[in-house]
Amino acid sequence: MKIEISDVANLPSRFGNFKIQSFKEGIKEHLVIFKEPLHVNPLVRIHSECLTGDTIGSLKCDCRDQLEFALKMIEKEGGMVIYLRQEGRNIGLLNKVNAYALQDKGFNTIEANHQLGFKADERTYEIVEFILDYFGIKSIQLLTNNPRKMEGIKGITITKRVPVVIESNSFNEGYLKTKKEQMGHLY
Repeated sequence: MKIEISDVANLPSRFGNFKIQSFKEGIKEHLVIFKEPLHVNPLVRIHSECLTGDTIGSLKCDCRDQLEFALKMIEKEGGMVIYLRQEGRNIGLLNKVNAYALQDKGFNTIEANHQLGFKADERTYEIVEFILDYFGIKSIQLLTNNPRKMEGIKGITITKRVPVVIESNSFNEGYLKTKKEQMGHLY
């Protein structure tokens, strides 16, 4: 597949001063937010889009908190966030809202996806390998609690898993418990 790559631009933010670059894969446009200089073995957060959490501040998930945690660490220590356009574990916004409605009826996050005909997690990570290769990065310290991300990245050495420890709230306790107990998340 052909990948279109944007120029690099400055992104001053409330978390620090970063650089950004977009990678267009078909209709999906992914974003890389990074702090220069990039070290040999940088911190990397692979973050899948979550409109409800990242933008609106939904308390049903921990996505925004994880993204903010990563941006703060990268401001301090360097590295990058690879922001993947894979809304709702890659089932899309419409289906994610339908999954939320099923969760409101008592299904957990995995059961809701299954009710809609999807696997628990539909995300893929091939573009991550392309992006890291583009930046000349061969090894990373991965900011994640998700072992599937560690397994899904081929051709890149993960020298260290850095946990993303986020406090739960009354709205996302069940969600986080399901991710830990049924999806193998480490926190």
